[in-house]
Amino acid sequence: QVQLVESGGGSVQSGESLKVSCTASGLTWCMAWFRQSPGKEREWVAAITRFSTATLADSVEGRFIISRDNGKNTLYLQMHSLTVEDSAMYVCAARGSPWMSATCPAEPDQYMSWGQGTQVNVSS
Repeated sequence: QVQLVESGGGSVQSGESLKVSCTASGLTWCMAWFRQSPGKEREWVAAITRFSTATLADSVEGRFIISRDNGKNTLYLQMHSLTVEDSAMYVCAARGSPWMSATCPAEPDQYMSWGQGTQVNVSS
């Protein structure tokens, strides 16, 4: 399994932008971002195939952009127009085995590798 390390979290005010990154130790097929807040279930945010086909949750569509740089084995999540509801631990996940669909899954159990997470706090 690949190792994943996130970075870039922090504290911002509502309406501001933030970019988080996730660096993998090896080749991945699907990569995704999930987020979790205390008392809430883990929520899928976005996923991207190795060929950069991206899907995003309705809650972030139009505000977040997921991208990846395969040469650097790095996944990104650019977040715009952040709100207090976006505050969470953002966790990177990866699937090392091939995924034979046009888009990557949103189900956590389809991902074999997980990072430790990076905290994003948005204040009003």
